[in-house]
Amino acid sequence: MSRKKSLLSRLLTRQRRRLLLMAAISLALGAAIAGQAGLLAEAVQRIFVENAPFHSIIGLLGALLAVMAARALLLYGNGTLGLRMAVDAKTAMRSALLRKLSRDPLASALAGQTGGKVSVALDAVDEADGYFSQYMPRMMEAVVIPAILLTVVFIQHSHSGFIMLATAPFIPLFMILVGLKTKTKSEEKFAQLAEFSGTFLDSLQGLVSLKLFGRAKHQRQQIEASSLGYRDATMGILRIAFTNTFMLELIVMLSIGVVALELALQLLVFKTMEFHTAFLVLLLVPEFYNLLKNMGIAFHGGRTSMGAMGAARKVEELLGEDADGLLGDAGATAGMPGERDSYTDAREKENMPEEAYGADGNSALMNSDNLILMPPTIELRNAGFRYSREGFQLNPLTLRLAPGEQLAIVGKSGSGKTTLLHLLAGLLKPAEGEVLINGVTLTESHEASWFRHVSYITQHPYIFAGTFADNIAIGAGRDVSRDEIERAAKAAGLDLLAAELEQGYDTVVGEGGRGLSGGERQRLALARAFLKGPAVILFDEPTVGLDLVTERVLQRSIAELAKKATMITVAHRLYTITQADVIAVLDNGVLLGAGRHEELVAQLPLYAEMVEMQRRGGLS
Repeated sequence: MSRKKSLLSRLLTRQRRRLLLMAAISLALGAAIAGQAGLLAEAVQRIFVENAPFHSIIGLLGALLAVMAARALLLYGNGTLGLRMAVDAKTAMRSALLRKLSRDPLASALAGQTGGKVSVALDAVDEADGYFSQYMPRMMEAVVIPAILLTVVFIQHSHSGFIMLATAPFIPLFMILVGLKTKTKSEEKFAQLAEFSGTFLDSLQGLVSLKLFGRAKHQRQQIEASSLGYRDATMGILRIAFTNTFMLELIVMLSIGVVALELALQLLVFKTMEFHTAFLVLLLVPEFYNLLKNMGIAFHGGRTSMGAMGAARKVEELLGEDADGLLGDAGATAGMPGERDSYTDAREKENMPEEAYGADGNSALMNSDNLILMPPTIELRNAGFRYSREGFQLNPLTLRLAPGEQLAIVGKSGSGKTTLLHLLAGLLKPAEGEVLINGVTLTESHEASWFRHVSYITQHPYIFAGTFADNIAIGAGRDVSRDEIERAAKAAGLDLLAAELEQGYDTVVGEGGRGLSGGERQRLALARAFLKGPAVILFDEPTVGLDLVTERVLQRSIAELAKKATMITVAHRLYTITQADVIAVLDNGVLLGAGRHEELVAQLPLYAEMVEMQRRGGLS
């Protein structure tokens, strides 16, 4: 069984052409370094040993300047390639993360704090920059160039070559030892950062509640402890980086000293070597060791390889088992101009018309707006879901909803109503069984088309920072005119509110709907649905907690929407769903029965008990 490739390895595979180009540049750079040393040694030999006139070496000095300029350009080329690799890798990772979070938003929301995910998408991805922009160019240079320099040294003086060959492994050996020690340090750093970000964002979002419950001081202490933990983890990484740099400098200095001592003995004591050879070798030796040292510094120092590895593991954890597919969708396979990528192919494919298909002969709803001419048939076939191994389970159930029917989902708190609603909406993927739309299994490839025809109105619809008009228009998923927005607002009973405001539909509402009442937020969500004109409408009992007048306004608007759509409602007030075509009764994740109100009252004791309890509650 082949070992699973790490995220960084997969990203490097996608940029293999740039790696090959970087290797070719490094090869030319090695030749330039050797040439520069040779020309410089020859110039010094002629001037100081042979006492040649200056005008005789003008051509030599010109060649030396040209080689130095070529070396600078080659270094710039390698650095530019590294930067482009870093940009493409970060783009691919962020695209993959966004796709992961958007493909399965409910499961993503349940897995950890939002602040932690933001930290991974921003800080952890940014940390990977150094791996591609600094470490990869230095590593490629350290793989190619030292071999060239060592070959030249062996040709000139084999004793020095053997000393270099014997001392060079101490640098990568030291890197390995330090790497083993710090393997978990970088992961700890990002774990601390994610914890700090999550705690901080949770505190901001719940600041009012914390203040009211007298927990603000306690939460402040938690933020402080989380911040200090991140500080300590960061300082630990920096301490290792500084220690590593000192040790590398020490190893390089001692190695160069040993070679210089051997050259001095050969040149001055034993007189077995010419000045030109000794000087050339002495010029090449620091170049040789500095290449290895720079790779080590790039690996351990600052925002570089070691930190990138810990950051990449955090990204990989968030991507989960879908990493390969998500990266394949996210960007180019090799990152070179003119190449096509699977993301572009997928976008083009999504916009192309496809043949309608369906197991029962009905038109498929999935691929084009004009294929949905009426509400669809929705079917759950032995579909079940579990949040985690020990978490709540919705047992497999079968349920069929004909076009235009109204389904109400009822049950006690925690019975699985919202989970079933999310399965029907396609927001959750069934752990077993399947969801079918007009006989076609709803899969990820259909999601974009399916969601164009679905509206979901919760008890707490999210209102974005912006104007009334902008918040309504977002429901259409297309460019809409002001007349369309105003008609949708009027249908949802929002026109009177807009008329009372100084700037009307251009009034700015706060993030999360600050400044709007619960009923006003619900009407704004309904206006989005009227503008969209969906084939399927899902409600999570949006009228709970509203006053009677607002509830009646919303009920009228909902009834108007339901005339041309399939309506699925999670019902808490049973009197609102007595006319539903199908009522599904859940208890502890099990579907006890489904039918009309009268049938269930007569046949299902739990439902009859719920109806009676609400009736008595209403009378009292």
